[in-house]
Amino acid sequence: MREGYEGTGPGAITPDGCAVELYTRLSVGEEPDIISAAVPAGVHILELGSGVGRVTHPLLERGFTVTAVDESAEMLERVKGARTICGPIEDLDLGETFDVVMLASFLVHAGDVEVRRGLLKTCARHVAEDGCVLIQREGPDYHTNVPRERLDPTGFTIRIVSAEPVGDGVDSIHAEYVFPDATWTQTFLARPLTKEQFEEALGEAGLRVDRYLTEDGVWVRAVRA
Repeated sequence: MREGYEGTGPGAITPDGCAVELYTRLSVGEEPDIISAAVPAGVHILELGSGVGRVTHPLLERGFTVTAVDESAEMLERVKGARTICGPIEDLDLGETFDVVMLASFLVHAGDVEVRRGLLKTCARHVAEDGCVLIQREGPDYHTNVPRERLDPTGFTIRIVSAEPVGDGVDSIHAEYVFPDATWTQTFLARPLTKEQFEEALGEAGLRVDRYLTEDGVWVRAVRA
């Protein structure tokens, strides 16, 4: 397990504390709608951090081509219908570019600044000249509105139990996912980023905001600077 990361519950747990079976149970949400509205129909999407394909599969159903990247082979075994690549996102260099590069799941908030730089450089390295990068940010109160919980429409409870500072601007986040038949927990490191800090990080990687796709600023469309 990576330092600062932990996961508990049934089944395989990835180095960053994610439970494979848990992710097969999570509902899709609005992500495919946001993505489809932001990019041309049928383009090739490089999905960085695909997990088990929770978003991959709905995108494939909508006619997109997807190359799915994840560091967990156990996660990628669940992805069907997409080209899959197993390895760390921050080191990825496929020698090709894509119409759309997607970095979701708040990965841009990596606790380690060098990892974040690597993630954004991977985005910039793989986006076509006239393409775009779609990034999912944390909401403005992600680290402050704790504890909080919500009931998913499919009948389980997601709790963000705590966000504890561990130094250097990083918080340790503890989350619980409670189903009728099983409970999973995940502890992970996340770095809050103001809008200005986020845009500065993009600029370092040679990217800039094209537009914010949602009113809360969580989904962003970026392009080459």
